[in-house]
Amino acid sequence: MFLKLALVIGLGSVGLCATYGTIQDVPDIKWDFIIVGGGTAGSVLASRLTESPNFNVLVVEAGPTNEGVELSIIPGLARSAASTRYDWNFTTIPQQGLNGRSLPLRCGHVLGGSSSINGMMYTRGPTSDYDRLARVSGDDGWSWDSIQPYIKRNEKIEPPGDNHDVEGEFDPSVHSSTGKVVVTLPNNLSPAIDAATLQASNELGGNFQFNLDMNSGKPLGLGRWHVTIGHDGTRSSSATSYLDSQTKARKNLHIVTDTFVTRVLKTPGTEGLTIRSIEIRSPNSSDAILLTASKEVILASGAVGTPRILLHSGIGDQSDLKALNIETVLHNPSVGRNLTDHPMVFVTFGIAPNSIDLGPWVNLNNDPTLQAQALEVWKANGTGPYAEYIPMHHTALLRLPDNSSVIKQFGDPSSGQESGHIEIMLGMFNGTYDAIPYLVSPVSRGSLTIGSNNPFDNPLIDPGYYSSAFDLPTIRDGVKSALKFSKAPVWGNVMTGLVGPLANATT
Repeated sequence: MFLKLALVIGLGSVGLCATYGTIQDVPDIKWDFIIVGGGTAGSVLASRLTESPNFNVLVVEAGPTNEGVELSIIPGLARSAASTRYDWNFTTIPQQGLNGRSLPLRCGHVLGGSSSINGMMYTRGPTSDYDRLARVSGDDGWSWDSIQPYIKRNEKIEPPGDNHDVEGEFDPSVHSSTGKVVVTLPNNLSPAIDAATLQASNELGGNFQFNLDMNSGKPLGLGRWHVTIGHDGTRSSSATSYLDSQTKARKNLHIVTDTFVTRVLKTPGTEGLTIRSIEIRSPNSSDAILLTASKEVILASGAVGTPRILLHSGIGDQSDLKALNIETVLHNPSVGRNLTDHPMVFVTFGIAPNSIDLGPWVNLNNDPTLQAQALEVWKANGTGPYAEYIPMHHTALLRLPDNSSVIKQFGDPSSGQESGHIEIMLGMFNGTYDAIPYLVSPVSRGSLTIGSNNPFDNPLIDPGYYSSAFDLPTIRDGVKSALKFSKAPVWGNVMTGLVGPLANATT
C-alpha cells in the first residue's frame, strides 16, 4: 500500500482524498494550507479553500470523526455527549463570582467542533451587533446589510420534521433555502405548552411582546427558536454541512483526526513572524512530527484551543512564558485575554397535575422504557422526542429600560437599541416549565492561561463570571423577568410555584 501511494505521489498527482485516523497515514505531499482544527470554522475554511483545485489542504483535528456518532447525529442524545471522548472535558478554575465553584466548560472534541455536540439553537443576533463590528474594524463588509448574502449562503431552511403548518411561526422572507447549514423550526411535540407560552406573550406584552422571527435582525420580544436540525431529524453541523461527501470527494482535501497539534513554529530565515509549520506529538512519546505548508498555517482551534497553542508556541506575555521556561517568539500580552462567556440561571416552575397536556414524552428523562421507544421511533422515521434537543421552543430577548439603575450606574454595554441584555429560554423540560435567563451582553471578562510547559496539560480557564458589577444585577433582573412571566394569567392554574434551588431564594 505504501509503495502504491508513493508511486502516485511521485507522479505528481495526489489522486486520493481521505480521512485518516493517524498522521502516519497522511501522504507526504506539498500542502498549500494546513488548518489546525476541523471545528465550526475549520470545516468551512477547508471547504472554501478546496473549491480551488490549485490548493492542497490538510485539516488536522484533535478529536475523532463525527461520522456514525449517534451522540452527535441524534439531537435528543446530544446532552449525553458531555464528559465523553467527543468533549474536551474542560473545567474552569474556581470562580470568585460563584463562591469558589468550578464549572464544566463544554467544547467539541470531534470533527465539526462544538457544532457537533451543542444544543443546535440557530440565532443570528441583532443588526446592531454587526454594525458595531463594522465600526470597530473599520470594515463595512461586516455590517448587517453587507453580511446578508453570506448569511443566506450559509442557511438552508427546511420544513420541520413533523410537517406541521409553520405559518405565523417565522418570516420566510428573511431566510434562505439554498445554503449549507440546514435550519428548521422545532417539531410540535408539546402544543399545549407552546400555545400557553404564546398566550402569556399576548397577556404580558411589553418585553414579552410577540416577535414573528427572532432571526430578522430585530430580535427583541418573544418568538420561536430555529434549530440546526434537518427535516430528517438529524443534526446539521459544520462538518455535515461543509465536509459532506461531495466535498470530501475532492482530491485536494485531506483530513486527519485524533491528531494533537502542540505548537506552531516560526519559519527560519524569514522576516518578522512567519509561521508555516506545525508540531504534532503524542502524550506517550517525546518524538515530534513536523508538517509544513507552502502558503499558510491557519489556526482554527476555537476560543480555548487557539490561545493554548499560541502560548505553548511562545506567543504571549513574555514574563508568563519565561516563568514556564517557554522561549518567547513574540511578546503579545493580549493572547488568552478578554475571554467572555454567557452565564445562565435555571428558574424552574412546577406544573400542577392534569392542568395542561404535557404530551406523551413528559417523563422521557426518567424512564428507560420511554427512552428506548423514543430511539426506536427516531431510527424508524427521524421523528419523536429525539428529533429535537430539548422541548423548549421559545425564547425572549429583553432589554433593561434606559432608566434602570443598572444602566444609569454602569452604562449600556449592548450594541444598540435592537440588542438585548438578557435572553430567557422558555418551555417544558422534564415535567416542569423552565425559564432560563442568561446574559447576552456580559461585561465580565476573563482569561485563558497555561500552568505548565506540557502541552497536554489542560489550560487554566477563567471566564471571570460576575466579576463585573454590571452582570450580577442584570442576571438578577433576568430572574425577576422570569418570575414575571410566570405570573401571566394563563399560568394561574398551571404553575405551582418555584421548585429546585431557587424555591427559597429572595430577590
